[in-house]
Amino acid sequence: MVRETVSEKETYELGFHIGQKAGAGQVYALLGDLGVGKTVFTKGLAAGLGIQEPISSPTFTIVQIYEEGRLPFYHFDVYRIGGVEEMDEIGYEDYIYGEGVSLIEWADLIEDILPPHYTEVRIEKDLEKGFDYRRISICEY
Repeated sequence: MVRETVSEKETYELGFHIGQKAGAGQVYALLGDLGVGKTVFTKGLAAGLGIQEPISSPTFTIVQIYEEGRLPFYHFDVYRIGGVEEMDEIGYEDYIYGEGVSLIEWADLIEDILPPHYTEVRIEKDLEKGFDYRRISICEY
């Protein structure tokens, strides 16, 4: 499935819609360059899960845990990990194979340890179509 958005609001709303439908154990692999709107999408997804606290990218902590929504939400940012071993150290399997919803930014960096079934969300810009244009591809694996 491919969606096109032309504003931060539309990107947020797409994330919100996906969050409303997310089920326990769902893993989202979020891909895209810096500045494409990964955090905007993530904020929408979290809101769709009923999470009202501020969402920020866990760049230095690797994982941020939110528990007040209808399901726990585990937000990973693996951009700065030193290797797959670091994911083992934080016990990523407890989150990814747990009863919550996991979203992993820069998931391509840990592709070898992604679960067998996940949803890839790839966000891309096309400046020829406008500064706020985003092409969001969603694919189930």
